[in-house]
Amino acid sequence: MSHSHDSSAPSTLRSTPSGRPLKGEVKVPGDKSISHRSLMFGALALGTTKVHGMLEGEDVLSTAGAMHQLGADITRDDDGVWHVTGRGLGALQEPEDVLDMGNSGTSARLLMGILGSHPITSVMTGDASLRKRPMGRVANPLAEMGVTVHCRSGQRLPLMVQGTDKPLPVRYKLPVASAQVKSCILLAGLNTPGETTVIETEHTRDHTEKMLTHFGAEVRVKDTDEGREITVVGQPELKAADVIVPADPSSAAFPTVAALINPGSELRLPAIGMNPHRNGLYITLKEMGADITLENERIEAGEPVADLIVRGSNLKGIDVPAERAPSMIDEYPILAIAAAFASGKTVMQGVGELRVKESDRLAAVAAGLKANGVEIEEGDDFLIVHGVGDNNKPAGGGVVETHLDHRIAMSFLVMGTAAETPVTVKDAAAINTSFPGFATLMNNLGTEIV
Repeated sequence: MSHSHDSSAPSTLRSTPSGRPLKGEVKVPGDKSISHRSLMFGALALGTTKVHGMLEGEDVLSTAGAMHQLGADITRDDDGVWHVTGRGLGALQEPEDVLDMGNSGTSARLLMGILGSHPITSVMTGDASLRKRPMGRVANPLAEMGVTVHCRSGQRLPLMVQGTDKPLPVRYKLPVASAQVKSCILLAGLNTPGETTVIETEHTRDHTEKMLTHFGAEVRVKDTDEGREITVVGQPELKAADVIVPADPSSAAFPTVAALINPGSELRLPAIGMNPHRNGLYITLKEMGADITLENERIEAGEPVADLIVRGSNLKGIDVPAERAPSMIDEYPILAIAAAFASGKTVMQGVGELRVKESDRLAAVAAGLKANGVEIEEGDDFLIVHGVGDNNKPAGGGVVETHLDHRIAMSFLVMGTAAETPVTVKDAAAINTSFPGFATLMNNLGTEIV
């Protein structure tokens, strides 16, 4: 599988304000978190899992490639339905070559958990951005379970996982709020005798727990004085289960904010995942005065889903509470764009985790806003955006360095749709990791991104 976000493929996109409202229905790609997990859990289950609406971005294809190397049979039919025939829990085969996780931190960290409790040795790498990201946060708890992980200095990729045939169950209290670390330990616990428990003091995304239950695992969740305890009962028989992947709320954020800041816009976004651990952005935008309506609310594969109707709105700045950060950690870059168009200042607290994402996302957002004439204040774990609001628009005209980060790229392209002057985004090829065809989709709604 080739990764088109290599440095050899620089691509600059320019977003020019069209002055027209955005109109139409938006087919947002499938949820990335759920797409990754449907491939992983399908590979560990007996039988064939059918996955509808899978995100076919590079990150998910990295997971598909890895699970195939571990012995799962993975095919896509002409209707875009993916078929995953699993090997059964504990039966993964040792990969013959290095597993390349591309740009995907989710793939790398969750897979380390799965590999750790299988008696095989595997080597994992990723692209330049992923090779900078810290893996100690999962390597350390895995070591307590008897797994040997050899990392490069700074506990980074490439690394080698020596799985154990006698994994030990643990009770592990998360030192940082991270769904990836939680999921890694629970997935290691799947093939571990006894019960493995993770304790989280802050709620994080619960896709792993929901989907494991969907595949037949026993997962118990209870609130205690210490926090929320999630326990997985080891060595269940996982059975194939079809998955309808909801549209990705993080991807939906970009057309949503574009509609909000372009007066007179009206977009319909069908089947968006509305998991309460993921929808912090939509709650925040509504507090800012966004006209967002949910219709046809329902449950698919254990996940809440709804259709969104979004209309152009006059936004006002607010204080975003720190405790909301885990439910919208990926959405602060696009929230910062909405804040630039709002009247008054928007204060975002508790966002230090953004400094260890695909890039130092906080610094990248701050620099991009400054380059486009927006006044900001930045601290270790806060960002304050002074919106121009009241029918004024940010100046625009800046050139934004994305640091190969897809969310930074899309956020500033959205800004350019409604700023005074065009916004230029460098290295926009990174967008393909999560939202292939983003520019085309947006242009069909009325933007000018070329």
